Amino acid sequence: MPQAAVPGVKKRIGFLSFGHWHPSPQSQTRTGGDALGQSIELAVAAEELGIDGAFFRVHHFARQLASPFPLLAAIGARTNRIEIGTGVIDMRYENPLYMAEEAAAADLISAHAGGEGRLQLGVSRGSPEPALNGAHVFGFVPPEGEDDASLARAKTETFRQAIAGAGVAPANPKMTGTTGLLPIQPRSPGLPDRIWWGSGTRATAQWTAEQGMNLMSSTLLTEDTGVPFDELQAEQIQLFRDAWAAAGWQRTPRVSVSRSVIPLITDEDRMYFGGRMAQDTQDQVGFLDGGLARFGKSYIGEPDRIADELAKDAAVAAADTVLLTVPNQLGVDYNTRLLAAIAEHVAPAIGWEPAL
Repeated sequence: MPQAAVPGVKKRIGFLSFGHWHPSPQSQTRTGGDALGQSIELAVAAEELGIDGAFFRVHHFARQLASPFPLLAAIGARTNRIEIGTGVIDMRYENPLYMAEEAAAADLISAHAGGEGRLQLGVSRGSPEPALNGAHVFGFVPPEGEDDASLARAKTETFRQAIAGAGVAPANPKMTGTTGLLPIQPRSPGLPDRIWWGSGTRATAQWTAEQGMNLMSSTLLTEDTGVPFDELQAEQIQLFRDAWAAAGWQRTPRVSVSRSVIPLITDEDRMYFGGRMAQDTQDQVGFLDGGLARFGKSYIGEPDRIADELAKDAAVAAADTVLLTVPNQLGVDYNTRLLAAIAEHVAPAIGWEPAL
């Protein structure tokens, strides 16, 4: 049987925005500036509601959020408590040392209210994208005999060593009076323990645990065994925790899952999402990136019913953090009302309490 969430660990909920924008009359988010500004305002509103996290997807060559650190730093400066993070950064595109500088700076800005920073960075190999070999255009081409996945993992290791204070550049004795390797500056205490790997399979979940990273699992898995999505994802979480224990890590890891949750309360809710109930409230199986994948269902309907269904979701029960995808193009006001409705009518069913 899948293992429940670790006893005594607080259940958290956060929102996950893909940061879409489109210049159409139907969109409340028509430009990149709209997407960035509204993301900041939604994070501020979510903190006031007692929501625990504000997370953002990162995509390139698309009308979506692409460069997370200016956004995360701005949110960190405007808020005091809410976790800020990514779900996920495509490491194929990153210079890991420059990323280490940016991440530390954003984390330190978020610590302005005292204590450690609030950055929770989800990273991974990335997902299918509009560009053909887009990371290659950025100048990052895998060495001969390796692929993009191995390059992303190698960059992640370099990034993690850098934020932990490892020396990475030979010192100039004429400038420093010493030899040896210089670390990236600044450093932010606690950040190395707040790195998550976006895992799409049971095998990569085990690898994530062996590396000592937290686990981030989304609304799809790039494998299928015929069991319902939540059960397969709960198995993934259990394998992660087993591998974590076997690796001998001393801290308790974090585990997040993503869900689409839309309580239908107002006529506006029903207008936008009522027609999706029959199609989207069942698991879907299809092909993604050349292989079979299982996509988790959405929770759309009357609040009491979806609260009961979500409480029975095996992976939601096993995770400590649930990231709620939001329809960001409907604007800040709509998404604030959506999060408020979830917080009041749905989230208590999974053991969540507002962080106020």
